[in-house]
Amino acid sequence: MKQKPAINDLLKVMARLRSPTGCPWDREQDHMTLRRHAIEEVYELIDAIEARDDHEMAEELGDLLLQVVFHCQLACERGAFDFENVCRLLVEKLVRRHPHVFGKTKVKDVDEVWANWEKIKRAEKHGTRHARPSAFDGIPKHLPALLRAEKLVKKARKTLAHSHRAIDLDSKRKLAKATLAKELFKLTASAQARGWSAEELLTAEIKRREREFRRREKV
Repeated sequence: MKQKPAINDLLKVMARLRSPTGCPWDREQDHMTLRRHAIEEVYELIDAIEARDDHEMAEELGDLLLQVVFHCQLACERGAFDFENVCRLLVEKLVRRHPHVFGKTKVKDVDEVWANWEKIKRAEKHGTRHARPSAFDGIPKHLPALLRAEKLVKKARKTLAHSHRAIDLDSKRKLAKATLAKELFKLTASAQARGWSAEELLTAEIKRREREFRRREKV
């Protein structure tokens, strides 16, 4: 006998957990109380990937999927959307943003793939409340400071490369990875010794730089 798709069982289990006869803890949750659980699950998945542990990876992917299913169940109860809507939107997005696979667009390399992706994404959101007039829109606000800085620098390099003004991003000193890693650690220790948070300091600098980059973008 052919086994039923497990996703159907998962959706039924989630609905049961949220039912009047379900789990008290699950019934108390909402989107806000769950929001940081997804972050934790992603980091646990990264640990499993870096450990090259397939068993742990499968389990952590399941935990991450649980967050998706949980939010879909909550949204379904509110009449907003359900798991089917989420899957359908994702399928449509993947097809739409890969015209070089599902359409007739030709690309030479990965850079062109990313350029098309950004162009299509911006066109999709144009004229909506999710429009992104700036290339710096869409960087998640809750990324750890160092990851957010990397995203900001990457976008600045691509967006402002044509500017006649120099982008003050490149260090004149060429440091090896190990040396740079040690300097980052020393900077963190130095901040801590002064009673400062390296995360907060970098976050403040990111905000300042982003304002500067946005001004340059308009020139």
